[in-house]
Amino acid sequence: MRPKKPKTRTNSRSEGFSGEYPGSRPARVEKKSPPQQSLRARALRLLSRREFSRQELASRLRPYAQAVAHTGARTGTSPDADADGGVPANAVIDESDALAILDTLLDDLAERGWLSDARYAEAVVRKRSGQYARRSIAQELKCAGVDADVAEAALAQNLTDPQADPEAAAGAEFEAALALCQRKFRKAPVEQKDKARQVRFLQSRGYSLGLALRVIKHSGAGTDFVEE
Repeated sequence: MRPKKPKTRTNSRSEGFSGEYPGSRPARVEKKSPPQQSLRARALRLLSRREFSRQELASRLRPYAQAVAHTGARTGTSPDADADGGVPANAVIDESDALAILDTLLDDLAERGWLSDARYAEAVVRKRSGQYARRSIAQELKCAGVDADVAEAALAQNLTDPQADPEAAAGAEFEAALALCQRKFRKAPVEQKDKARQVRFLQSRGYSLGLALRVIKHSGAGTDFVEE
């Protein structure tokens, strides 16, 4: 009778072992981060979503323009310069150069008709009309850097000019505020706190206190209350 051979254990570290057991999950593969987008690509991606004013788009892109400058200062090259302003890829730039590249990009987008303050103003006026007072919309356009003449032209297309016809403009604004209040609250306020709440709501949309009180009175609630 032959003696039995001793059993040998398989070493997991031995050659030929894959490191995975049957049924085990495959090793996680780290995804590589996508390459950094150029300023132009970022601008076009933003403009594909909605209209922007020049000042608003510049504000969105400025941090990335500064990142381009920091990258150039750190490595001696500009990874985004070629795509954005025609600067050679091996050019050394600083922050002021990157902002100049941003201005050049915005000029190019405007010349191609992809960036337009007039179109942005028209979109804002269409969206805000019936929801905000005329002066509130005008203030929003001013904060976005839209020129006063451009803003006035957009407002005139959708709202009555108070300088051209003050009476018609006042009547139109009153009707808009009344309709807005009725859509928001559905019924005339009865309690004093409800009246004050509706007045504050109209004021938050840019309507004057006097107009808000007229709206409440017209709804049948009266105005014999003190605003809280």
